[in-house]
Amino acid sequence: MSIVVDQLVKIYGNQRALDSISFEAKKGVITGFLGPNGAGKSTTMKIATGYIGLTSGNVLVDGVDVAKEALKVKRLTGYLPEHNPLYLEMYIKEYLRFIGSAYKLKNVKTRIEEMIEICGLEREQQKKIGALSKGYRQRIGLAQALIHDPSVLILDEPTSGLDPNQLVEIRKVIKQASENKTVILSTHIMQEVEALCDKVVIINKGKIVADNDVNSLKSKAANTIGYQVEFEEVIDPLLFEKEGVQVVDLGGNRYAISGNEDPRKKIMKVAGEHSLPLINISKDEQSLEGVFQELTNSK
Repeated sequence: MSIVVDQLVKIYGNQRALDSISFEAKKGVITGFLGPNGAGKSTTMKIATGYIGLTSGNVLVDGVDVAKEALKVKRLTGYLPEHNPLYLEMYIKEYLRFIGSAYKLKNVKTRIEEMIEICGLEREQQKKIGALSKGYRQRIGLAQALIHDPSVLILDEPTSGLDPNQLVEIRKVIKQASENKTVILSTHIMQEVEALCDKVVIINKGKIVADNDVNSLKSKAANTIGYQVEFEEVIDPLLFEKEGVQVVDLGGNRYAISGNEDPRKKIMKVAGEHSLPLINISKDEQSLEGVFQELTNSK
Protein backbone atom coordinates (compact mmCIF):
# COMPACT_ATOMS: atom_id res chain seq x y z
CA MET A 1 0.00 0.00 0.00
CA SER A 2 1.79 3.14 -1.20
CA ILE A 3 1.82 6.07 -3.61
CA VAL A 4 4.60 5.91 -6.21
CA VAL A 5 5.24 9.00 -8.34
CA ASP A 6 7.65 8.27 -11.19
CA GLN A 7 9.01 10.92 -13.59
CA LEU A 8 5.74 12.85 -13.40
CA VAL A 9 5.36 15.75 -15.84
CA LYS A 10 2.47 18.21 -16.12
CA ILE A 11 2.46 20.96 -18.75
CA TYR A 12 -0.08 23.80 -18.98
CA GLY A 13 0.41 25.55 -22.34
CA ASN A 14 4.00 26.80 -22.21
CA GLN A 15 4.35 26.24 -18.45
CA ARG A 16 6.02 23.09 -17.13
CA ALA A 17 4.26 22.85 -13.76
CA LEU A 18 5.86 19.51 -12.83
CA ASP A 19 9.28 18.62 -14.18
CA SER A 20 9.89 14.85 -14.02
CA ILE A 21 9.32 14.49 -10.27
CA SER A 22 9.65 11.16 -8.45
CA PHE A 23 8.98 10.14 -4.84
CA GLU A 24 7.23 7.46 -2.79
CA ALA A 25 4.86 7.58 0.19
CA LYS A 26 4.46 4.38 2.22
CA LYS A 27 1.87 2.89 4.54
CA GLY A 28 2.18 3.92 8.19
CA VAL A 29 4.30 6.95 7.29
CA ILE A 30 2.97 10.51 7.18
CA THR A 31 4.73 12.20 4.27
CA GLY A 32 4.83 15.99 4.43
CA PHE A 33 4.63 17.53 0.95
CA LEU A 34 6.03 21.06 1.17
CA GLY A 35 6.83 23.92 -1.15
CA PRO A 36 6.20 27.62 -1.80
CA ASN A 37 3.00 28.81 -3.43
CA GLY A 38 2.96 27.76 -7.09
CA ALA A 39 5.61 25.07 -6.61
CA GLY A 40 3.35 22.26 -7.86
CA LYS A 41 2.00 20.71 -4.64
CA SER A 42 -1.71 20.94 -5.41
CA THR A 43 -1.15 19.91 -9.04
CA THR A 44 0.63 16.75 -7.86
CA MET A 45 -2.16 15.96 -5.41
CA LYS A 46 -4.88 16.48 -8.00
CA ILE A 47 -3.10 14.12 -10.39
CA ALA A 48 -2.56 11.50 -7.65
CA THR A 49 -6.28 11.55 -6.83
CA GLY A 50 -7.37 11.30 -10.47
CA TYR A 51 -8.96 14.76 -10.62
CA ILE A 52 -6.74 16.03 -13.43
CA GLY A 53 -4.66 14.22 -16.02
CA LEU A 54 -0.89 14.00 -16.33
CA THR A 55 1.26 14.87 -19.34
CA SER A 56 3.74 12.02 -18.92
CA GLY A 57 5.19 9.74 -16.27
CA ASN A 58 3.35 7.43 -13.90
CA VAL A 59 1.47 7.59 -10.61
CA LEU A 60 0.53 4.33 -8.87
CA VAL A 61 -1.86 4.42 -5.92
CA ASP A 62 -1.88 1.12 -4.04
CA GLY A 63 -0.58 -0.45 -7.27
CA VAL A 64 -3.32 1.11 -9.45
CA ASP A 65 -2.28 3.31 -12.39
CA VAL A 66 -4.04 6.68 -12.04
CA ALA A 67 -3.89 7.40 -15.78
CA LYS A 68 -5.64 4.12 -16.63
CA GLU A 69 -8.03 3.57 -13.69
CA ALA A 70 -8.85 6.99 -12.21
CA LEU A 71 -12.24 5.86 -10.86
CA LYS A 72 -10.72 2.94 -8.96
CA VAL A 73 -8.09 5.31 -7.51
CA LYS A 74 -10.86 7.60 -6.25
CA ARG A 75 -12.42 4.67 -4.39
CA LEU A 76 -9.08 3.92 -2.73
CA THR A 77 -8.35 7.54 -1.84
CA GLY A 78 -9.64 9.99 0.73
CA TYR A 79 -8.99 13.55 -0.46
CA LEU A 80 -9.28 16.88 1.31
CA PRO A 81 -8.44 19.60 -1.26
CA GLU A 82 -7.02 23.01 -0.35
CA HIS A 83 -10.34 24.73 -1.09
CA ASN A 84 -12.74 22.47 0.78
CA PRO A 85 -15.86 22.10 -1.42
CA LEU A 86 -18.99 21.75 0.74
CA TYR A 87 -22.74 22.11 0.19
CA LEU A 88 -23.45 24.95 2.61
CA GLU A 89 -27.23 24.44 2.64
CA MET A 90 -26.92 20.83 3.79
CA TYR A 91 -26.91 19.70 7.42
CA ILE A 92 -23.76 17.87 8.56
CA LYS A 93 -25.37 14.40 8.70
CA GLU A 94 -27.19 15.03 5.44
CA TYR A 95 -23.92 15.88 3.70
CA LEU A 96 -22.06 12.88 5.13
CA ARG A 97 -24.97 10.63 4.13
CA PHE A 98 -24.69 12.01 0.59
CA ILE A 99 -20.94 11.28 0.49
CA GLY A 100 -21.45 7.81 1.96
CA SER A 101 -24.13 7.04 -0.61
CA ALA A 102 -21.79 8.15 -3.42
CA TYR A 103 -19.35 5.49 -2.22
CA LYS A 104 -22.28 3.01 -1.91
CA LEU A 105 -21.53 2.30 1.75
CA LYS A 106 -23.80 -0.34 3.28
CA ASN A 107 -23.19 0.84 6.84
CA VAL A 108 -23.53 4.54 6.09
CA LYS A 109 -25.47 5.42 9.29
CA THR A 110 -22.84 3.80 11.51
CA ARG A 111 -19.99 5.47 9.60
CA ILE A 112 -21.64 8.89 9.94
CA GLU A 113 -21.79 8.49 13.72
CA GLU A 114 -18.17 7.32 13.79
CA MET A 115 -17.01 10.30 11.73
CA ILE A 116 -18.90 12.76 13.90
CA GLU A 117 -17.18 11.34 16.99
CA ILE A 118 -13.71 10.98 15.45
CA CYS A 119 -13.69 14.48 13.94
CA GLY A 120 -15.21 16.17 17.00
CA LEU A 121 -18.46 17.28 15.39
CA GLU A 122 -20.87 16.21 18.17
CA ARG A 123 -21.63 19.71 19.42
CA GLU A 124 -22.41 21.07 15.95
CA GLN A 125 -24.03 18.05 14.31
CA GLN A 126 -27.53 19.56 14.15
CA LYS A 127 -26.37 22.65 12.21
CA LYS A 128 -26.21 23.48 8.55
CA ILE A 129 -22.67 23.57 7.15
CA GLY A 130 -23.09 27.23 6.16
CA ALA A 131 -23.53 28.17 9.82
CA LEU A 132 -20.19 26.66 10.88
CA SER A 133 -16.79 28.25 11.38
CA LYS A 134 -13.92 27.53 8.99
CA GLY A 135 -12.39 25.20 11.57
CA TYR A 136 -15.51 23.04 11.75
CA ARG A 137 -15.81 23.04 7.97
CA GLN A 138 -12.28 21.61 7.86
CA ARG A 139 -13.41 18.86 10.23
CA ILE A 140 -16.27 18.00 7.89
CA GLY A 141 -13.81 17.91 4.99
CA LEU A 142 -11.69 15.45 6.94
CA ALA A 143 -14.77 13.39 7.81
CA GLN A 144 -15.79 13.07 4.14
CA ALA A 145 -12.22 12.04 3.26
CA LEU A 146 -12.28 9.27 5.89
CA ILE A 147 -15.87 8.03 5.69
CA HIS A 148 -15.24 5.22 3.17
CA ASP A 149 -12.14 4.02 5.09
CA PRO A 150 -9.69 4.62 2.22
CA SER A 151 -6.26 3.00 2.07
CA VAL A 152 -4.71 6.31 0.98
CA LEU A 153 -5.32 9.75 2.51
CA ILE A 154 -4.27 12.94 0.70
CA LEU A 155 -4.71 16.14 2.68
CA ASP A 156 -4.03 19.61 1.26
CA GLU A 157 -3.65 22.13 4.13
CA PRO A 158 -5.88 20.10 6.50
CA THR A 159 -5.31 22.31 9.57
CA SER A 160 -6.10 25.60 7.85
CA GLY A 161 -8.31 27.82 10.03
CA LEU A 162 -8.15 25.67 13.16
CA ASP A 163 -7.59 27.14 16.62
CA PRO A 164 -4.85 25.66 18.89
CA ASN A 165 -7.23 23.22 20.62
CA GLN A 166 -8.67 22.04 17.32
CA LEU A 167 -5.13 21.58 15.97
CA VAL A 168 -4.31 19.08 18.70
CA GLU A 169 -7.52 17.12 18.06
CA ILE A 170 -7.12 16.98 14.27
CA ARG A 171 -3.45 16.02 14.57
CA LYS A 172 -4.58 13.10 16.74
CA VAL A 173 -7.11 12.01 14.09
CA ILE A 174 -4.49 12.17 11.32
CA LYS A 175 -1.94 10.29 13.46
CA GLN A 176 -4.45 7.53 14.20
CA ALA A 177 -5.43 7.29 10.53
CA SER A 178 -1.78 6.93 9.49
CA GLU A 179 -1.35 3.68 11.44
CA ASN A 180 -2.94 1.65 8.63
CA LYS A 181 -3.03 4.13 5.74
CA THR A 182 -0.68 5.92 3.39
CA VAL A 183 -0.88 9.64 4.20
CA ILE A 184 0.39 12.63 2.22
CA LEU A 185 -0.09 15.98 3.92
CA SER A 186 0.60 19.40 2.44
CA THR A 187 1.20 22.33 4.78
CA HIS A 188 3.04 25.65 5.01
CA ILE A 189 3.44 25.36 8.78
CA MET A 190 6.78 23.93 9.93
CA GLN A 191 5.37 23.14 13.40
CA GLU A 192 2.87 20.85 11.67
CA VAL A 193 5.71 19.04 9.95
CA GLU A 194 7.52 18.45 13.26
CA ALA A 195 4.32 17.43 15.04
CA LEU A 196 2.92 15.09 12.37
CA CYS A 197 5.33 14.03 9.65
CA ASP A 198 7.81 11.18 9.50
CA LYS A 199 9.15 12.06 6.07
CA VAL A 200 9.36 15.29 4.05
CA VAL A 201 9.30 15.86 0.30
CA ILE A 202 10.02 19.45 -0.74
CA ILE A 203 9.11 20.71 -4.21
CA ASN A 204 10.24 24.01 -5.73
CA LYS A 205 9.44 25.31 -9.22
CA GLY A 206 8.11 21.91 -10.25
CA LYS A 207 11.19 19.95 -9.12
CA ILE A 208 11.90 17.86 -6.03
CA VAL A 209 14.66 19.53 -3.98
CA ALA A 210 14.50 17.29 -0.88
CA ASP A 211 13.21 13.81 -0.06
CA ASN A 212 14.23 12.65 3.40
CA ASP A 213 13.02 11.74 6.86
CA VAL A 214 12.34 14.57 9.31
CA ASN A 215 15.21 13.60 11.64
CA SER A 216 17.73 13.86 8.80
CA LEU A 217 16.47 17.34 7.92
CA LYS A 218 16.67 18.31 11.59
CA SER A 219 20.27 17.08 11.65
CA LYS A 220 21.03 19.23 8.62
CA ALA A 221 19.54 22.21 10.43
CA ALA A 222 21.51 21.48 13.61
CA ASN A 223 24.80 21.17 11.67
CA THR A 224 24.36 24.47 9.86
CA ILE A 225 25.81 27.62 11.41
CA GLY A 226 24.01 30.76 10.32
CA TYR A 227 23.80 34.49 10.93
CA GLN A 228 21.31 37.18 10.06
CA VAL A 229 23.21 40.05 8.46
CA GLU A 230 21.92 43.56 7.72
CA PHE A 231 23.66 45.88 5.27
CA GLU A 232 23.10 49.55 4.47
CA GLU A 233 22.10 48.64 0.93
CA VAL A 234 21.00 45.69 -1.20
CA ILE A 235 23.87 43.30 -1.92
CA ASP A 236 24.63 40.74 -4.62
CA PRO A 237 24.26 37.32 -2.92
CA LEU A 238 26.59 35.80 -5.50
CA LEU A 239 29.53 37.62 -3.86
CA PHE A 240 29.04 35.47 -0.77
CA GLU A 241 28.01 32.29 -2.52
CA LYS A 242 31.38 32.29 -4.32
CA GLU A 243 32.89 31.84 -0.86
CA GLY A 244 30.92 28.62 -0.33
CA VAL A 245 28.14 29.89 1.95
CA GLN A 246 24.35 29.91 1.44
CA VAL A 247 22.42 33.17 1.25
CA VAL A 248 18.67 33.70 1.74
CA ASP A 249 17.21 37.16 1.06
CA LEU A 250 15.04 38.12 4.05
CA GLY A 251 14.03 41.50 2.57
CA GLY A 252 14.87 45.00 3.76
CA ASN A 253 18.63 44.61 3.12
CA ARG A 254 18.64 41.63 5.53
CA TYR A 255 20.08 38.22 4.64
CA ALA A 256 20.46 34.83 6.29
CA ILE A 257 24.01 33.64 5.58
CA SER A 258 24.96 30.12 6.64
CA GLY A 259 27.41 27.26 6.13
CA ASN A 260 28.69 24.05 7.64
CA GLU A 261 31.43 26.10 9.33
CA ASP A 262 31.11 29.48 11.03
CA PRO A 263 30.68 31.92 8.09
CA ARG A 264 31.61 35.13 9.96
CA LYS A 265 35.17 35.34 8.58
CA LYS A 266 33.86 34.99 5.04
CA ILE A 267 31.14 37.58 5.70
CA MET A 268 33.71 40.10 6.96
CA LYS A 269 36.12 39.28 4.13
CA VAL A 270 33.53 39.89 1.39
CA ALA A 271 32.15 42.99 3.12
CA GLY A 272 35.66 44.47 3.33
CA GLU A 273 36.70 43.59 -0.22
CA HIS A 274 33.56 45.11 -1.75
CA SER A 275 33.01 48.00 0.70
CA LEU A 276 29.65 46.71 1.92
CA PRO A 277 28.75 48.63 5.11
CA LEU A 278 27.44 46.27 7.81
CA ILE A 279 24.71 47.47 10.16
CA ASN A 280 24.19 44.33 12.21
CA ILE A 281 25.17 40.65 12.41
CA SER A 282 23.47 38.22 14.80
CA LYS A 283 23.37 34.45 15.34
CA ASP A 284 20.53 32.77 13.46
CA GLU A 285 19.42 29.50 15.02
CA GLN A 286 18.78 27.16 12.13
CA SER A 287 15.50 25.25 12.05
CA LEU A 288 13.44 23.21 9.62
CA GLU A 289 12.08 26.52 8.42
CA GLY A 290 15.64 27.66 7.69
CA VAL A 291 16.33 24.50 5.71
CA PHE A 292 13.07 24.98 3.79
CA GLN A 293 14.01 28.61 2.94
CA GLU A 294 17.48 27.53 1.87
CA LEU A 295 16.14 24.82 -0.47
CA THR A 296 13.36 26.91 -2.01
CA ASN A 297 15.08 30.29 -2.20
CA SER A 298 14.70 31.81 -5.69
CA LYS A 299 18.05 32.88 -7.08
